[in-house]
Amino acid sequence: MATEVVTRPNVAQRVATFYQDVITEMKKVTWPDRQQVRQLSIGVIVISLFIGAVIALLDLIFQAIFVRGLPSLVGG
Repeated sequence: MATEVVTRPNVAQRVATFYQDVITEMKKVTWPDRQQVRQLSIGVIVISLFIGAVIALLDLIFQAIFVRGLPSLVGG
């Protein structure tokens, strides 16, 4: 019965290999240009403001129903 001993590379070799792999993968990335970054950033801001406004409107509606309207119906 043969037993094969597998040795792990040391920490420095693993770090070097990881760094080389990161550099290789970074070369494959298609980076957005300045105009795309600007357009997408504006889109994120607009959508965030819209969702915030919807949540604020729902908060006002539920506050009117549950805090002001419901107690007057129950007699409080």
